[in-house]
This record gives sequence, structure tokens and C-alpha cells, in this order.
Amino acid sequence: MLESFTEIATKLEINWVLLSAGLQFASWGLFSLLLSEILRDVYHALCHKVAWLGKLHNKHHTAYRRDLSIVSLKAYQESQLYHDTLESGILVAALLVIALVFQQPGLWLGVVYNVIFLSAAYLRYSQGTIDTDYNHKPGPLDTAPSVWLVNRSYHWRHHFDDVNAYYSGVFSLVDKVLGTALSLKGKTIAITGASGALGQALTAELLKHNAKVVALTTNPDKLPTDNGAKVIPWQLGNEAELKASLEKVDILIINHGVNVYGDRTPQGINSSYEINTFSALRLMDIFIATVTGPQAKATKEIWVNTSEAEVNPAFSPLYELSKRTLGDLVTLKRLNGNCVIRKLILGPFKSQLNPYGVMSAPQVARAILFLAQRDFRNIIVTINPVTYLLFPVKEVSSWLYYRIFSKTIQN
Repeated sequence: MLESFTEIATKLEINWVLLSAGLQFASWGLFSLLLSEILRDVYHALCHKVAWLGKLHNKHHTAYRRDLSIVSLKAYQESQLYHDTLESGILVAALLVIALVFQQPGLWLGVVYNVIFLSAAYLRYSQGTIDTDYNHKPGPLDTAPSVWLVNRSYHWRHHFDDVNAYYSGVFSLVDKVLGTALSLKGKTIAITGASGALGQALTAELLKHNAKVVALTTNPDKLPTDNGAKVIPWQLGNEAELKASLEKVDILIINHGVNVYGDRTPQGINSSYEINTFSALRLMDIFIATVTGPQAKATKEIWVNTSEAEVNPAFSPLYELSKRTLGDLVTLKRLNGNCVIRKLILGPFKSQLNPYGVMSAPQVARAILFLAQRDFRNIIVTINPVTYLLFPVKEVSSWLYYRIFSKTIQN
């Protein structure tokens, strides 16, 4: 009996050692794969900063037309030799050194991973066969840019939106760290509520990022004449008249609103919902109708200021109710995947709607753009830590509920 217990203990010990070794190998292996992609993206970014690397890397860019079709077999072969083969060769060498230094068997998985890339690139060059990876498949872009995993729309933007952004190839981690997951340079960005404190602050910050700003305002007289933005007046209820202007817009920021404070009259109810909710929804629908071109889903976005009233009291019941309704409907509309839709969940900043705000509008505007450039889809800017805890729970639960119990009905 004693021997049998000893044998069982020995077997359990052996199994535990094997399990631990397997888990260690898997952990180091996954780390090596992630490290490979991080190093690949860092190398890619360097290609756009270092002149001699850029000359070689540019072979890759000149091989593709705007629809990602190949310019010529020769151009494609040169891109495989001077970009893909060189890049993979450098990564093989780097991972090989790391594996030898740290003496972890799992790290060799990264070496093998990059050897496969190197072999495939060289074969495509030497055999003269066009076999592009998924991110370079030609044709219309039928999905919006993804968040964490790079898809065709995301990578297309690197080729034809801004070559000095969108460096990531598989995971968008490096772009999020560098702030290159969204380029504002050259974008035409329309802002409603442009005459308000946040509207003016966003206009100033966007112009610093070399964006072209279109100020959509119901109070054009309140806007300075030299703020650098193109001013387009509009009236509540006449959103359809903006369609022609919105067709030329890349990003629509819906920022207008009203706060009736403690008013609960029928007029207060109608005003709150009409301005804070229904007008915003009409503008969203009009803008979404302009997402029609073969690359429109990659370039067009909507940012909606729903405020932290989605999850926290604002001591103004109708403001809370109308903003929460807007927030829920934005979550619902996101399921359609027409384009990227970001929420701006903002805490109290000093403005006409809230003269007692503790943050400044320029401070909030800078934070919004900082997070947008890192591709945050829910941009939270507040001094209230509870919002950072409650909003993700609310958003995920609402998204899941709407995903299960709603659907798009095709006409």
C-alpha cells in the first residue's frame, strides 16, 4: 500500500512538472509572437522616420493602387524583396538573439514564426506569384476599422489616409501607444454646437492638428470671425439641409445640447429631447447615409457627446433622461457597423450649460483628441472615478442586450 502511494505521488509530481513546463513554454511562446508583432510595427514606424529605410519600404507603398490592386508584377516583386523579405529577415535575427540570450525554449516559436514569413516573402519574390495577405486584398472596404486587431480598412488608411500613422500590422497596440491609431491631419471635421465653450475649444485643438474644421452652429454671431473654421449656420429641425455639406465631411462631432436644469414642464421635456436626442439622431442618420463610397467606412466617423449623465446624476433630470436616451440609441446604432461611432462621456466642464464646471473646455478638448488618436471608442474625460467603473459595465451590458434582442430589418 505504501509503495502504491509513493508511485501515485511520483506520477503526480511528474505530471505537475510536465504541466508547469508546458505552461511555461506556452507563455514564452505567446510572448514571443506578441513581441514579434510589436518589433515589426516598431520597424515599420522607423521606416517612415529613417530616410534610407524609407527608400526601401516605399517599394511596398508604390506596389498598390487605391483599391489595393497591384500596380504591376514587377512592383509587387520589388516590394516582397525590399520590404517583406528584409523586414522578416531582421525580425528572425532579432528573435534569434533574444532566444539565445534568455534560453527559454518557448522563444524559439517567435523565430519559427518569422522564418515562415521570411520564406513566404522570398518565394513570392522568386517565383513571381501574387498572393497578398488579407490586409492587402483588393476591393471595396465593407467593414469599419477594427479596434484591437488590424483589418483591411485599418491598414488601408496607412496607405492612403496618412502614411505617418496606422503602423500596426496585426495588433494595434503600437499605434495606441504612439497615438497614431487615428490621424486628424487633413481631415474635414464638422462640429455642431461650435459656438459653445467645448465647440470652440475643439475647433482650436483640431486646427493645431492640421484638420479642416467646419463649424455647424445655430448662433453664428457668437463665433469669432478669425477662428480658422468654415462656418455653416443651421436651424434645429432643418438637419436635412446639411446633407450636401456632410457628404464632404470625414468626421462629424455632435456636440450641441441644452440644459433646462430643474424644469419639468411640457416645454422643457420637448426642448430637452428635441435638442439633446432627436436632433442628434437625425444628424447621425443623415451622415450615415453619406457612407457610400468604396473606402467611406475607413474614413468616416461620428463622435457623439452623450456626457457622463449616461451613468451619473447631473442634478438636472431632463438633461440626464435625454442624454441617457441618446447614449442608448447610439449603442444600438453601433451594431449596424456603418462607420466608427465614438462616444464622448464628459464630466463637468465650465460652459454656458454648466457655469459651475470644474474642468476647462480646452483641457477637455485636448483629452478628447489624445484618446481619439489612440482609437478609444468610448472617450471618458471626467474627474469622477465612478464613471470609469460604471460606464464600461453599462455599455457592455446594453450592447449585449441590444445585440441579442434587436436586428436590422432589410427593406
